[in-house]
Amino acid sequence: MAKVEIEPRVLKGFRDTLPSTAIIRQRLIRTFEGIFSSFGFAPIDTPALEYAEILLGKGSAETDKQTYRFADLGGRDVALRFDLTVPLARFAAMHIEELGTPFKRYHIAPVWRAEKPQRGRYREFIQCDFDIIGSDSALADAEVLALVYRALTAAEIPHTLRINNRSVLNGLLESLGAKDHAVTILRAIDKLDKLGEDAVRTELQEGAALSSGQIDQIFAYLKLSAEHLTNGAIVSELKTLVGTTERGQLGVQQLETVLSALSAHGVGDENLRIDVSIARGLDYYTGTVFETRMKELPAIGSICSGGRYDDLASLYTKRRLPGVGGSIGLDRVLGAFEELGKISPRHSTAEVFVPFLDQSAVAKALEIATALRGRGISVESSLEVGSLGHQLKYADRKGIRYALIVGERELQNGTCAINDLSSGEQQGEIPLAEASAVLAARLAGTK
Repeated sequence: MAKVEIEPRVLKGFRDTLPSTAIIRQRLIRTFEGIFSSFGFAPIDTPALEYAEILLGKGSAETDKQTYRFADLGGRDVALRFDLTVPLARFAAMHIEELGTPFKRYHIAPVWRAEKPQRGRYREFIQCDFDIIGSDSALADAEVLALVYRALTAAEIPHTLRINNRSVLNGLLESLGAKDHAVTILRAIDKLDKLGEDAVRTELQEGAALSSGQIDQIFAYLKLSAEHLTNGAIVSELKTLVGTTERGQLGVQQLETVLSALSAHGVGDENLRIDVSIARGLDYYTGTVFETRMKELPAIGSICSGGRYDDLASLYTKRRLPGVGGSIGLDRVLGAFEELGKISPRHSTAEVFVPFLDQSAVAKALEIATALRGRGISVESSLEVGSLGHQLKYADRKGIRYALIVGERELQNGTCAINDLSSGEQQGEIPLAEASAVLAARLAGTK
């Protein structure tokens, strides 16, 4: 009977992650976790699968269409999470009495959206979320933004934080008599970079029934994001534009508080811009909103976004739980790194390779490998005795930097040799007792 062959393939919008990319991804995750922890944020986890009613209707109609939803074996209506914020609201409603407020959390995990795959965007991707639950303060908004700045700076990602406040635009819409169409207008503005001014004007006219005069006022507001204007100048203009509307004035005050606090956090204007075109398409944002662009590759889109969502948890509990948070799109960052040539072909986490040249030297080679690991150095040792040249080619192909060589001759002399696989240079006659210290010093010099 002939063997049936199955074609190895992955679903559209999904992808395998090779070690060269996974190594960098894990390094970024460790970096982000370190920064999150330094601000006092605690890790949590939630199930990938939720009851569909928990997720649906919490983002937008488009998000609902993109949600993977099905009946499980028990006939329950379930769905895969499309982000980590909505599950957080459910989590907070269930556990906040035990945790207390303000509660600061981070969550790094995969999410799923059945959207059209495109540059830097997949149907399964990892989000790095961080949120503060239980505080109305604009200082909480500023802390979240400062955390973004510190995390991306620690990851050596040059970036610009672009911030806005939805209350400012809502105040403007109140003054124009257009607040009943706020959601439609916000979503249209959110597409400005993608569609251009003409298309957005058409959408505002047809979708929100705005007059040409009202649309002109909205675009006068949007033009405040011009690069030649300072953040201070934009704030001054906004105070005039929103008029006497209470909501608009509140939004401007919150922006001023955030800017002042960010300055104290060490975030300068070279990394921070008020961008009044940012609206964020999801319905649950109510105040501060932000997006983050890479300076080296702004066309990739926002790599980190978020904002304030004061009313989200009220869907699950009568207790008011205001919140603010953001999410780093890890896969989008990795996609940008690929385009920028920042992902090396390294396929190993090991910094040192220990080959086996002679059976008599295997035990000593393993002892040295163990000593190196004890010093925090990652080591891959060979699995069989063989040709030195063949083994060194193997290590070099995996991107390992150094090889520590102990053969029968070296064992008799009580020495070893260290080979720099990137340059081909070799240093011999190193006493075995000093090998781990020599390698540790070398590796410290390359980091």
